[in-house]
Amino acid sequence: MNNETIKKAQDNMEKSISVFEKNLGSIRAGVANAALLDGVQVEYYGAPTPLTQMSSVTIPEPRVLLITPYDQNSVDDIEHALLASNLGLTPANDGKVIRLVIPQLTGERRQEIAKEVNKIAEEGKIAVRNVRRDAMNSLKKQQKDDEITEDEQRNLEKEVQKVTDQATKKIDELADKKRKEITQG
Repeated sequence: MNNETIKKAQDNMEKSISVFEKNLGSIRAGVANAALLDGVQVEYYGAPTPLTQMSSVTIPEPRVLLITPYDQNSVDDIEHALLASNLGLTPANDGKVIRLVIPQLTGERRQEIAKEVNKIAEEGKIAVRNVRRDAMNSLKKQQKDDEITEDEQRNLEKEVQKVTDQATKKIDELADKKRKEITQG
């Protein structure tokens, strides 16, 4: 069955998974991850500029992010932006580069972060289920408007459910992987 509704649902579910992955990347797991800096905006010549567009970010050690600005004059601006962000990390500025050291997580903090992963995973699954609901409603409308038969509707609904199950499984797998990363540190 090649129905436009199925394709659209699949595309929207993949977008939901991408958003979920982006949200997971912003969770600090006790290891250096350049995605932590994705949301940091630096006031650069009067305009908010994403940090990742004005510097290179490398990971020289497992728990260190090294930020090398393309413009050496922006080091202080970047440092101020990092302090103002909600990362909870203190930048070390040597005048040329900025180091962010990711602290080791305590057992209690690991549990809190694992709960946060669960919450984000549930939000991802809700987004997928909303896409499924919209697809099912669209199929009902198509059947009502005599665009498809009842049998086609039933078969397409099974297909939508299959796509939904796959998307939910993918979210669960990504969440499990992140939880392991956090708890094993």
